[in-house]
Amino acid sequence: MRARARTMRKEPTEAERKLWHLLRDRRFSGFKFRRQVQIGRYIVDFVCPAKRLVVEADGGQHAESAYDAERDAWLVAQGFRIRRFWNTDILARPDEVRDTLWHDLEGATIHELDAWDVER
Repeated sequence: MRARARTMRKEPTEAERKLWHLLRDRRFSGFKFRRQVQIGRYIVDFVCPAKRLVVEADGGQHAESAYDAERDAWLVAQGFRIRRFWNTDILARPDEVRDTLWHDLEGATIHELDAWDVER
């Protein structure tokens, strides 16, 4: 698994590269993100450990994926929240992606976080 994660870090998609540019080096409001991290038997694109937020950059192959649903359910059971963005949105609407992440990290109230469901 570690070797696969390392390979994925070395060969990111264009959308992952753009998202990492926003998240790396605590550039995003001082939050520490890591990329291509193994959590249990899964590898997530990005994770903010302090906020237990997983961020995924998804291409069309993830549409209605049973594997992703199983994976998301397991991650949620471990206390993670998941935010998925389509690659096209990351590339075409980076300001909306940034604003959504800001809300996920800073803007949500405790009540909203308790009620948050896995989103696609």
